[in-house]
Amino acid sequence: MTIKNKAYIAGIYEHPTRHAPDKSTAQLHAEVAKGALDDAGLTKADIDGYFCAGDAPGGIWQMSDYLGLNNLRHLDSTETGGCSYIIALGHAAEAIAAGKCSVALITLAGKPRTGPMPPRAYGPEADFEMAYGPTTHNAYGMCAMRHMHEFGTTSEQLAWVKVAASHHAQYNPHAMLRDVVTVEDVINSPMISDPLHRLDCCVVSDGGGAVIVTTPEIAKSLKRPLVRLTGHGESNKGPNGGRKLDLTYSAGVWSGPTAFAEAGVTPKDIKYASIYDSFTITVVIQLEDLGFCAKGQGGKFVADGNLISGVGKLPWNTDGGGLCNNHPINRGGITKIIEAVRQLRGEAHPKVQVPNCDLALVHGTGGLLGVRHAASTAILERV
Repeated sequence: MTIKNKAYIAGIYEHPTRHAPDKSTAQLHAEVAKGALDDAGLTKADIDGYFCAGDAPGGIWQMSDYLGLNNLRHLDSTETGGCSYIIALGHAAEAIAAGKCSVALITLAGKPRTGPMPPRAYGPEADFEMAYGPTTHNAYGMCAMRHMHEFGTTSEQLAWVKVAASHHAQYNPHAMLRDVVTVEDVINSPMISDPLHRLDCCVVSDGGGAVIVTTPEIAKSLKRPLVRLTGHGESNKGPNGGRKLDLTYSAGVWSGPTAFAEAGVTPKDIKYASIYDSFTITVVIQLEDLGFCAKGQGGKFVADGNLISGVGKLPWNTDGGGLCNNHPINRGGITKIIEAVRQLRGEAHPKVQVPNCDLALVHGTGGLLGVRHAASTAILERV
């Protein structure tokens, strides 16, 4: 069964706050849900499918009750870290295509800026590894160092990812970091985990977002700009017991081709890309894995402003992304969907709006890049 053209994104909402000490996490979930419903022109009575992940307080059963979703006939709480909500988008489309629901709500919310995140286990090896690490920064630093060793990637090339994000964030009134930075600013910022500097790392914010996915028939009745899902892929990568561990690629090498094949398009057809940017190296590796450039050429691809809208070949994360805009609850996948929909609707800021944007890619990873993680890719099209 294919999901191509069988599900449309009818509503989106990104919470404007980046610091919410006066709100509960559940309240943030409720506020983004209402925002997406209002955007679609629907009410909570229309929702019969609900999708969330580990950030939902009390789990999906308590969160759905808190939101007053009384007409549900399909639930999904798949937890895959940063790409949970790109996977949820695909799963919502599958459920709609199978007739399990007709209007699906996806919500994300969290408050890591207000307070520390709860401790998390890292899998079967947690008993052996937790006492020694790795931290997230260490793991991504190792990926960056290995990529530099294998392919000659430089800190200056990585810095261009942050530079591009800052050029876009200056037009986003809600972005945490709106100042445009230079390559020199990035490489002269404090070292966090060699070779990653402070400005190579994403922000930490409170906030969240929500998406409404529905049938073609309902979407066309709402008199909103039409955006449909044409392809989706998901996969995972692990260290295979340490027997085969290559830090220079992600599970995007599998999720990307799956999504492109279902959509019937290639990377050359993509007008805009929303790609998860927890760190600058995350973007470089994913661009390679998705086929926008050859393996090892990601550093050269992002250099000289190639990701800046109106300047480069591949406009990317035009809201400022996780590097400058927001990164709620240690996962930014849903914000990638939201900005892609804005671009396809023609609702992005005029300074970063991609002309004739009719095909967009959304991609993210969850977990530790290069080591153990999941990845998901979605292809969205303006109708």
